Amino acid sequence: MRAAGRRGAGAPPTEASHPDTIRAAGRRGAGAPPTEASHPDVVPVLATPEAPTAPAARRASLRVIKRPRIVYRGWSRLSGRIRVVDRGTDRQLMVHGEVLSVYPLDGNWTRVRREYWWKALAFAQLPRRPTALLVGLGGGTQIHLLHRLAAPRQITVIERDPVIVRVANEWFGLDRVEKLEIVCADAESAITGLARAGRRFDYVMEDVTYADEPDVALPKLLARVPLVTPRGSLVINRHRHGDPRPLARTLRLYFADVRLRRVRRTGENTLICCSRPLLNRAAGA
Repeated sequence: MRAAGRRGAGAPPTEASHPDTIRAAGRRGAGAPPTEASHPDVVPVLATPEAPTAPAARRASLRVIKRPRIVYRGWSRLSGRIRVVDRGTDRQLMVHGEVLSVYPLDGNWTRVRREYWWKALAFAQLPRRPTALLVGLGGGTQIHLLHRLAAPRQITVIERDPVIVRVANEWFGLDRVEKLEIVCADAESAITGLARAGRRFDYVMEDVTYADEPDVALPKLLARVPLVTPRGSLVINRHRHGDPRPLARTLRLYFADVRLRRVRRTGENTLICCSRPLLNRAAGA
């Protein structure tokens, strides 16, 4: 599963130095009954008993296997094909066949401990009740984790695609999340607007330059530096095949501490964890 594979920021729909802030209201929570299914929910499969001694044991028993079920199909001009898929007790947001978010329908978030959403929060040194900026929404997995692990004062999210915002609200429970501000705009325009407004955040998660070439990603990353509070952190999600070391070397000129963290041995994600911006450098970034 590509728990990352994020899309890049893409071509901006419209430029705006002061992006509109929206809080989309969902019509249906993540636990609502699905309205569309591509496959039957369950299928019986024959299983041979291990010890066929008693007459009852000699009879083949039925075992139930749940198939993935598509509960939402959509398309967006900005993101392309969008699917919401239920796999057992997990709901997944898939864009172009890649998993962008996971939402446990049974409320058990421990299953995502090994994924980058959780690891990014574990690597960052968060203060009590932090303010957070997430660049890229997906289905909002890290929003739910922040509320469970850090009790944030405020979460601000930048997402360019209004269709993704609507799907996250309707199918991934964001309509029930408090202290959430969603800025629906191109990332670079939104970042410029937040910087001009003097906004600062204790935790900034960058998830839209995931697959960008280093020379394309670096100017975007440097634009995030002035948004980090003096004791805050910037965490950048990068694909492991795109060598993160050149970016880390440059970012060491702007932060007191920069570390590379591989999410897991077989995963595709490497996190660049930057903490405590150097104020003079950050002001000129």
